[in-house]
Amino acid sequence: MARCKVGVQLHPQATTVDELRRAAVEVDQAGFDSLWTWDHFFPLYGDEDAAHFEGWTLLTAFAADTTDVQLGHLVTCNSYRNPHLVADMARTVDHISGGRTVLGIGSGWFERDYDEYEVAFGTAGARLRDLEAGLYRIGKRLAKLTPPPLGELPLLIGGGGEKVTLRLVAEHADMWNGFGPPEKFAHKNRVLDDWCERVGRDPTQIERTALIGAAEVDDLDAYLQAGAQHLMVQCGAPFDLGPALRLLEATRA
Repeated sequence: MARCKVGVQLHPQATTVDELRRAAVEVDQAGFDSLWTWDHFFPLYGDEDAAHFEGWTLLTAFAADTTDVQLGHLVTCNSYRNPHLVADMARTVDHISGGRTVLGIGSGWFERDYDEYEVAFGTAGARLRDLEAGLYRIGKRLAKLTPPPLGELPLLIGGGGEKVTLRLVAEHADMWNGFGPPEKFAHKNRVLDDWCERVGRDPTQIERTALIGAAEVDDLDAYLQAGAQHLMVQCGAPFDLGPALRLLEATRA
């Protein structure tokens, strides 16, 4: 079986901060490669009024509570915060984590977040243009921060838009996060390779990652054949790590 990184995304809804922090420590101690949460303000499924917690504050707790896992968001929404501030926040969390932080970012999509937090939703095209501008500003700020990030602070871009998002991945990112099923992931992976060729980027410089559901952990071979190098398993409360542990065991057999 080919070596593949395995991570867990903990959903910050319908739970408590104590439970989230306990689950984060369990992920770290179990030997997973990475730990993730999301950057939304409301639940994405189930009871729309269930408890929910903000992603960057939560990631800071994860950074302090863990010792080994790489950690980040799948993904931060570019729209909610000034990009210079995002760069500074990510740098600070990177120091708290001892250099284990990934800056995961995307253009945003969940309209309720925008409406209730009074952020202009606009159009998909406008949000992508804002993301492109934000990426430049993030890079500019990271180059000026004192002290700089403690680790490499890889940039991960999430999304599968073939005309803009994957071009931005080819131009800027160290990691790309996509979705299944494996056939779809394989297609997007090929499109990303094409963009790398067009912009003059070595495609092997971009780590290919996929966010999958617990029911997909038995599709490991298909995802590997599709080009995935790092699989992140979604996990909601009460945070049963069983499926993710099964995937971890399969990759390390």
